[in-house]
Amino acid sequence: MNRYPWWKYAILAVTLLVGVLYTLPNFFGEAPAVQVSSGKVTLKIDATLAPRVEKILADAGIRPDFVQFDGNSVKARLRDTDTQVKAKDALTKVLNPDPANASYIVALNLLSRSPTWLTGIRALPMYLGLDLRGGVHFLMQVDMKAALDKRAESLAGDSRALLRDKNIRHAGISRDGQAIELRFRETAVRTAALTLLSDSLPDVAWVEAGEGADLRLTGRLKPEAARRVQEQAVKQNITTLHNRVNELGVAEPVIQQQGLDRVVVQLPGVQDTAKAKDIIGRTATLEIRMVNETTEAREAERGTVPVPFGSERYLERSGEPLIVLRQVILTGENLTDAQPGFDSQTQEPTVNLTLDAKGSRIFRDITRENIGKRMAILLFEKGKGEIVTAPVIRSEIGGGRVQISGRMTTNEAADQALLLRAGSLAAPMEIIEERTVGPSLGAENIGKGFNSVIWGFAAIAVFMCLYYMLFGVFSSLALGFNLLLLVAVLSMLQATLTLPGIAAIALTLGMAIDANVLINERVREELRNGAPPQSAISTGYERAWATILDSNVTTLIAGVALLAFGSGPVRGFAVVHCLGILTSMFSAVVFSRGLVNLWYGRQKKLKGVSIGTIWRPGTGTPPSQS
Repeated sequence: MNRYPWWKYAILAVTLLVGVLYTLPNFFGEAPAVQVSSGKVTLKIDATLAPRVEKILADAGIRPDFVQFDGNSVKARLRDTDTQVKAKDALTKVLNPDPANASYIVALNLLSRSPTWLTGIRALPMYLGLDLRGGVHFLMQVDMKAALDKRAESLAGDSRALLRDKNIRHAGISRDGQAIELRFRETAVRTAALTLLSDSLPDVAWVEAGEGADLRLTGRLKPEAARRVQEQAVKQNITTLHNRVNELGVAEPVIQQQGLDRVVVQLPGVQDTAKAKDIIGRTATLEIRMVNETTEAREAERGTVPVPFGSERYLERSGEPLIVLRQVILTGENLTDAQPGFDSQTQEPTVNLTLDAKGSRIFRDITRENIGKRMAILLFEKGKGEIVTAPVIRSEIGGGRVQISGRMTTNEAADQALLLRAGSLAAPMEIIEERTVGPSLGAENIGKGFNSVIWGFAAIAVFMCLYYMLFGVFSSLALGFNLLLLVAVLSMLQATLTLPGIAAIALTLGMAIDANVLINERVREELRNGAPPQSAISTGYERAWATILDSNVTTLIAGVALLAFGSGPVRGFAVVHCLGILTSMFSAVVFSRGLVNLWYGRQKKLKGVSIGTIWRPGTGTPPSQS
């Protein structure tokens, strides 16, 4: 009746072991480290940098605990701060021989002191949020009006080009805010223009107005199209901010949308607010130029002769030099979109560019006149330019749609499209809120949060043990298992722990013990009704389960609502809250019953259980202990 089969105990043992292993890294603290990340948006970090960093450190007589590639950067953990500074100097000297044109960012950082065998099984500590580690917080607002005005200006140019190509005469095109107004003198011409523009620009709703010689067409973006423009502006700005924040060497930046037009930027560990604002607010520009393919230019690439007059020398992503003409054909102002795709004939990965009307007209003329020649796409940032790609022009390209292909993987095509889209902000952003949290305040917050959880757990455990005796001990052990499991899950998910998260953990302890209280009271009720101890335990757990499930599901619904509609600290609280509910149901029902079954299950003639005072009202006898 009250016995678990061996496989259930095996599951509990494995769960306990996993919980211990993935909770342990949070207790080792942090060690000094150096982090090497990309200093340019055109330079992508990969796993080949890790052995290079290891060799540089070895040549400098430095033996790191380990060197690892984490997807975006390479990190080396060191013994002390003196070695950390020495390692930074050695890496900076080798990786950035020209300090004025640094390709890599070598930043001081902190890494967990977890043993390598724990790191090997991906047992990593939770990240600490801004309020626990210190850093800077910005709330930025995207100028949606500017994004829509920019789109309307582009559509006005597209309308002008379409009418000119079809030889449809108009009396002028103007833009009033986000409205495009076209004037005509004849009804038939206006009708022809309306048909053409409706088919070619499906995102614009056109309305006829005016009479006689003052005939007009007024176009505005459809609501769904305007919404897409706004959403794309926020997404592109977030992507651009991610690229820029990499320069600060922040391990876990938080850059996320808040509401319709706001972006939250949190940079844990960064105390230099001025530098952070400079990095986030800087601009980048995109330029398209022709490659200088003369013999003199080829020799200049090898460094044997000076760069020809009217040309400049830039580096490709592979590091190879390329000589391009100074004359700028197009800029990023003419690029409206860039998306990865595939060639319809060869099925090779491509990057598909969309140009506005002016850009498509210029591009068509340039490609017609330069078939077989190379064209370079450059990205300029902080006055330094690098070549993103330099494709060969195969044929005349019209219609404003450009396809770039040639020896690219799917990931490289996606990266290049992202770089071209994220070269500059899609719409201006303004910092409307700014906060700085010092590291000492963060350490104080950690101490207070840790004490609140420990003292809360201790108070609950003492009460349960005094009130429910041995069953209270079982409940306290189940509560400890729940806390262990919750921290392990958060660590496995690599969640960022914040003060609201600590508050949610403390609240979870109080809510989790409710299930054990229900179970214990149900067992007491069965004993009061005269049921044998073994039967009372079995019935108590079975009948309490339905109540526990109902109460936790209703609480989980509220938590999911917070997760779906909340943002920032509220969302962080909701994540821990929901996970805590799920782990508490497992620990309160499965783990606590496993302990009870292990202690009482093998006693065939059980006369009583230690569950505190059993009140028997109406019997006229004093309370007794069972």
